[in-house]
Amino acid sequence: MFGQAFSSLSGSIFDPSGAAIAQAEVSLLSSDTGSKRAVISDSNGLYAFAQVSPGKYRVSVKAAGFNLKTIGGLELLVSTPTTVNITLEIGQMTETVAVQAEAAQLNTTDASLGNAIGTQAIVELPFEARNPAALLALQAGVTFVGTDSTSASRLNGSVNGSKPDQNNITLDGMDVNDQNTRSPLATVLRVTLDSVQEFRTTTLNPTADQGRGSGAQIALITKGGTNSLHGSLSEFNQVSNLTATPFFTNAAGGKKTIFRQNLWGITAGGPIFLPKVY
Repeated sequence: MFGQAFSSLSGSIFDPSGAAIAQAEVSLLSSDTGSKRAVISDSNGLYAFAQVSPGKYRVSVKAAGFNLKTIGGLELLVSTPTTVNITLEIGQMTETVAVQAEAAQLNTTDASLGNAIGTQAIVELPFEARNPAALLALQAGVTFVGTDSTSASRLNGSVNGSKPDQNNITLDGMDVNDQNTRSPLATVLRVTLDSVQEFRTTTLNPTADQGRGSGAQIALITKGGTNSLHGSLSEFNQVSNLTATPFFTNAAGGKKTIFRQNLWGITAGGPIFLPKVY
């Protein structure tokens, strides 16, 4: 079955005096695919979009006696409920007020703590073996002492004092934990950086839909298609000639080991056209 990994958007609609506006039509438009959803605010002016795919969106609100208001540049992150309250201005629906969403939307829906990292950081940050799950080591409250096989490595990936094997990793909502080693910094299905759109960790107070284990809840989201054709061709090269000798090896008069690694990749994306059925 298809695994889901969603975000959500909710908020309230107000008039300039702060009173709630009922029966306002709120539309959510995907900037990537053009897909659209719409809801009607209730008697308290509340609206909600549940189970929204992560991505960039534009929100439009219209109500009788008020200007049409559009908020662009709204980015919804996986497992991060977003609240956007909207105030309409008195006028005609034929007039449009366009604004840009604030850079950060606060999670006022639940008490979970964590971080979401977007596509640019995932692609540009350096990773050993280009493993995106290693982003866990950058989160607050995570103990990370290296990837060697020493006794201290048993602490790798310990989140807020929990055992490293209590972390849970999903890919588009599907379990990809390595059940053999339960390593917190690796998945049983290796995911390339170029295929990952978003990385989200919940390090404390996970919600009931996550809640497996006492450690971090890691959600990896793969890229979806857009209405434009795009692609890339890459090679990542790492050789010992361009790396420094480890400090203690150098202090002991030793030499660094020979290392050579080449990773090639290709990506392609675009819309899928379905044939018309007559």
